[in-house]
Amino acid sequence: MSSQDVLTHTFSNGLTLAAEIRPAIRAAAFNLRMPTGSAGDPSGKEGLSNVLSDLCYRGAGDLDSRALSDALDAIGMQRSGGPNRIAFSFGGAVMSDHLERALDLTADIVLRPALDPKELEPVRSLALQELASLEDQPQRNVFIHLNRAYFTNEYGLSFLGTEESLQSLTAEDMAEAQKSRFKPTGAIMSVAGRFDWERLKDAVEARFGAWDGSAPDLPQPIRRADGCYVHIEQDTQQQHIGAVYAAAPLEHPDIYVSRMALGVLSGGMGARLFTEVREKRGLAYAVGASGGYLKGCGYAQAYAGTTPERAQETLDTLIAELKRLTEGVTEEELERARTGLLSSLVMGGESTGARAGAISTDLYYLGRVRSLEEKREQIEAVDPASIAEHLKEFPPENFTVAALGPRRLEMPE
Repeated sequence: MSSQDVLTHTFSNGLTLAAEIRPAIRAAAFNLRMPTGSAGDPSGKEGLSNVLSDLCYRGAGDLDSRALSDALDAIGMQRSGGPNRIAFSFGGAVMSDHLERALDLTADIVLRPALDPKELEPVRSLALQELASLEDQPQRNVFIHLNRAYFTNEYGLSFLGTEESLQSLTAEDMAEAQKSRFKPTGAIMSVAGRFDWERLKDAVEARFGAWDGSAPDLPQPIRRADGCYVHIEQDTQQQHIGAVYAAAPLEHPDIYVSRMALGVLSGGMGARLFTEVREKRGLAYAVGASGGYLKGCGYAQAYAGTTPERAQETLDTLIAELKRLTEGVTEEELERARTGLLSSLVMGGESTGARAGAISTDLYYLGRVRSLEEKREQIEAVDPASIAEHLKEFPPENFTVAALGPRRLEMPE
């Protein structure tokens, strides 16, 4: 599919519609992405975005909470979206015949949510339960602490908030956030599936055309330049270790070189981390690495779950394997990583939901939509020499490490 197959139109209010027609299927997925996220939550009100996302579904337009839920169920809409640090999204997937009704309901949810004060308490209660559940989700918890150590401004704060910040939220906070932050300038409505383009444009214009304004700009992420270690004391039978370091941002022209390097580390059971940390040494029952992205900011993060007794050896081996990547990769390793990445690309391209998400992600980060062929060509072009050259610019170093468990560890040299 070529890039011109993604049709785009920007309305006068700054909302961009981007859509890819898939005539062979009977479904359509859509995603409305607004450039505001939890990094924009006011100081002392952390967790606001998470609560607001849930509250918007507790009644909208002329429908109360139950009626809205019934209306979404009546069209079989599979909801998706929510807030992250840089964006707020609402969307879902439906049969194509129900797409316009789904847009009706989404317009109400985003533009005319009830934000009923009586609904705030049950939503707050759920948010507090999710926060408390971190004690039983140590792997998730260690990454929350890792991000807090790595990002030194709002981006280090958890979108879940704290008990104190969640308790401080008011109905007025919800109304003010929705009014000031849900704005069309820079927002993207992406659609993938079966639809008529002209009719879709008219439908989006009718529902969102009168929407206006711009959300406040988000701060730029600030991260630690040097390495550090953070210990989270918890009486557990396992030790959970997370590490993060700077990597290429999504906008970088060699982003697929970066992703292939991560694939060599963590692209399946034959990848280095699985082989060296788990299979050969039996150090960790779970180990892997992945990439993370913010606007103009990329990072790689690794995880290992082990026992307290073997935690130091696990951390030492994990960091050593990350550093060893700069010594070069083999053709065999690269082909294994390439196969995995191409498989992921193809499977993602077959899913309307994944494709709608990829369209909005490309527009947000790059200002254009990459075709599947362009991505495939970039993946196919990666060779050991390009990885070696790329890692001169983005070497694995200056690690921020967090460990959750009973044993305090020492940072490897």
